[in-house]
Amino acid sequence: MSKPADMPFDLSEKGREGESLDRRLFMQFLAFGGIDPVSESLLIRDLENSSLTAVLYSDMNDYEGAGLLTISETPEFFVTELRQFLSGSSFARLKPKPEYTMLGRTYSLGYEKDLERTLISVPKQKIFDLELAWAIWYPLRRAKAFETLPPEEQRAVLGEHGKIGFQFGDAGYAKDIRLASHGLDKNDNDFVIGILGRDLYPLSALVERMRKTQQTSRYLESLGPFFVGKKLFSTGQAT
Repeated sequence: MSKPADMPFDLSEKGREGESLDRRLFMQFLAFGGIDPVSESLLIRDLENSSLTAVLYSDMNDYEGAGLLTISETPEFFVTELRQFLSGSSFARLKPKPEYTMLGRTYSLGYEKDLERTLISVPKQKIFDLELAWAIWYPLRRAKAFETLPPEEQRAVLGEHGKIGFQFGDAGYAKDIRLASHGLDKNDNDFVIGILGRDLYPLSALVERMRKTQQTSRYLESLGPFFVGKKLFSTGQAT
């Protein structure tokens, strides 16, 4: 049965009580090499003078490296304003590291009470929280077998994984950012994950603890590469 022309297919995010919101954040992570103390100060200056919503991280595993996270509700931003900024600023002199490039969007699971808070406000609060200085960003791809599991088994697998995340979050050790990247990633990754915290060790411990879950041990096809960094500068504020 065909759908009437005046009833377009609804792709908006859904909440618990039938709420609907056609807004979401897109986030892109880019990594660079070839940075020295002078160029680092120029990068901060250029970001400070820009209109970007962004975070600059020092790369723990590359003494000449940095990561740049940018955020927008409109995908056009990344191929217009961001591209113009990168090509016309000190970033143009750096060496891109495309193996760390990640792009994803916030999404709802269908049980959220406040969609705007879930999709827009809370992710920004976490990212721009000055106390959450350390970050691990990485992509992941689920094994295709997960998609064939009955819904109740999927919920059990995800629930085990999520319980550990809530334990770390409730204890103040880590906050997470979950982004969907279906069709947005050159390596066919499904999600981008950001783990943020005051200290680095709890973030590593969380990743270690997650290895023992069914989702990681049985239903993930790939993880990484991992970018590990500390916040160097940000243009946004936690609200």
